[in-house]
Amino acid sequence: MQNNSKITPCLWFDDQAEAAAQFYTSIFRNSKIVHVSRYGDAGQEMKGKPAGAVMTVSFELDGQPFTALNGGPTFKFNEAISFQIFCDTQADVDDYWQKLSAGGDETAQQCGWLKDKYGVSWQIIPRILIELLNHPDAATSQKVTTTMLQMKKIEIDELKRVAAD
Repeated sequence: MQNNSKITPCLWFDDQAEAAAQFYTSIFRNSKIVHVSRYGDAGQEMKGKPAGAVMTVSFELDGQPFTALNGGPTFKFNEAISFQIFCDTQADVDDYWQKLSAGGDETAQQCGWLKDKYGVSWQIIPRILIELLNHPDAATSQKVTTTMLQMKKIEIDELKRVAAD
């Protein structure tokens, strides 16, 4: 399967690549699994994966291509890499937050960041947050920043209220 994108994130899983791709494509609109490739005999020799086990899953989230790789337990996700989801409404923030955080690490939730059940970090960002953080009045920007730093999931109405005070 040819991918015409110049940059495609590759997510390394132990053996959950297909389940993760199914999970993510169920959350994002206009998403799909494009192709599943499987290990041959070399998979057993090099990675301890039996012939026929899923090796990679090519999938798209709202048109953005991704690859999920079952590469074994060597590497784990951490917060050094995250995916940002920009939202126009609180309903979108709430929806993505609820779905992506289900079964995830609740201790990793702060300032719009969450960690999903596979350990992947996401930032659920209302577009208005960026506007308010860059407000021309430094005092307003500071109040918004202070409020945001105290939140787990970002609440648009609260940010607007603080900015208006």
